[in-house]
Amino acid sequence: MSAQVDRFVHDRLPPAEQLPMFRYDLPELQLPDQLNLVEELLDKAAAKGFGDKPMLRSPQQTLTYAEAAVEVSRIAQVLVEDFGLVPGNRVLLRGGNSVAMALSWLAVVKAGMIAVASMPMLRAKELGEIIDKARPVLALCDGKLIAELETAQREYPSLLTIVAFNLPDDPASLSSLAAAKSGVFAACPTSADDVALLAFTSGTTGKPKAPVTTHRDVLAMCETWPRHILKARSDDIVIGSPPLAFTFGLGGLLVYPMWAGSSVYFHDAPYTPEGVVKLINEIGATICYTAPTFYRQMAPFAKQQGVPSMRTCVSAGEALPDATRQLWKDATGIEMLDGIGGTEVFHIYISAANHEVRRGAIGKAVPGFTAKVVDDEGNEVLRGTVGKLAIIGPVGCRYLDDARQTEYVKNGWNYPGDAFMQDDDGYFFYQARADDMIVTAGYNVGGPEVEDALLKHRAVAECGVVGKADADRGTIVKAYCVLKPGETGDAALVKALQDHVKATIAPYKYPREIEFVTVLPRTETGKLQRFRLRQIP
Repeated sequence: MSAQVDRFVHDRLPPAEQLPMFRYDLPELQLPDQLNLVEELLDKAAAKGFGDKPMLRSPQQTLTYAEAAVEVSRIAQVLVEDFGLVPGNRVLLRGGNSVAMALSWLAVVKAGMIAVASMPMLRAKELGEIIDKARPVLALCDGKLIAELETAQREYPSLLTIVAFNLPDDPASLSSLAAAKSGVFAACPTSADDVALLAFTSGTTGKPKAPVTTHRDVLAMCETWPRHILKARSDDIVIGSPPLAFTFGLGGLLVYPMWAGSSVYFHDAPYTPEGVVKLINEIGATICYTAPTFYRQMAPFAKQQGVPSMRTCVSAGEALPDATRQLWKDATGIEMLDGIGGTEVFHIYISAANHEVRRGAIGKAVPGFTAKVVDDEGNEVLRGTVGKLAIIGPVGCRYLDDARQTEYVKNGWNYPGDAFMQDDDGYFFYQARADDMIVTAGYNVGGPEVEDALLKHRAVAECGVVGKADADRGTIVKAYCVLKPGETGDAALVKALQDHVKATIAPYKYPREIEFVTVLPRTETGKLQRFRLRQIP
């Protein structure tokens, strides 16, 4: 039975006929009907032998699992005792990756409220859209980021209260309020299907959506990719760049390490490619999460300095070009762990363990999931044929009050919007976002394939490929390239790059136009925003 008194989110879930099907085919997916994910992952850590192990680390502090549990309970007490929040209330979280941000998120969910984390770089307008849709009653915000939130609050007064964290000397700060509490707080007895978080999408294609994720969803995902593919250990030290407000970061840098009894290191300075390599070696990090572009930038420093402690490098968030995979493997000897997932289902659903990697492929359906490639009518296509990806598993898309639900879920299957090809052995090969497939003179061309070819040229640091309207061919392939230092973007290099692509992949896929730029549009999580490239005149 639901423990969430505030029914705002529950009342705005999609109708039954628009919901995905859920499958719990594995024994480990048979979860009880009443559970609180923070109670399972944190309060029970001591019983699993993790109590005295480090959980959260930063340059300033280290908290064991037992110590973190007390701090989380203190914050939960503040939310309930000082501000009168009740289960089901939404709490906005705004901050970069830090110990305080992690503790705040866990406290919100432990108390039965719904965490609504927001990207640190969002401006008042974007924060206002989140506030308007989620209707949070309170916000926990890093003191350094409070100005934009206060601006949004003036426009959306439904957000009644803002409490700052990472301001230890302020008597009204979260840490000061929490210090006065006992640290004894029983987890809210939430139903497994009570809502734990609203994970607003990063907005690569326009107005963000708000997928709804339950306590059951999060714990079920712990039993899929982390158990069967990642195989983290309690002695692992995890670092990475994805924000905790992004489910790739929330899973990789908080939830999954807790499930395994690992520890996470949050750096308090901006990440740079060279700086991350140095940090890996300073702290002995063993698992790293970041986007392909960042691995590509890290590779020369990793090759020069070595990363002897590192054993698993996870790439997700955008397509991993094979050129980047091989560059990283050459630099470190590590076979990158690739995966594709989505905010709508919390995390990764297609991947391959290091020993099962097949060049050019992302991997196979993660245990617990079924995936297929289908045509526009939902019929599975022949192996080796490009179509749309459809998945089903223990989690599925439920948008908060959004007509786009019917675009993602069809006949119970989830359609992430990706074009794929599956081979006879079950490996999935990413082609493009379905709306990024370029049809030129009757040929289908996937932008990521052309990008991979361009990245194999010595002059190209980054690139983005999109379709451009053309009177003769309908659409042509156009590339935007960021060059490496010392390279000159002239007509001779354009021809050299075109010839290189023709020699690397089918000649008809070559970019008929190449434009040199200094930077590519990306989201805060590193995803290339191709829709913005398509908007360039």
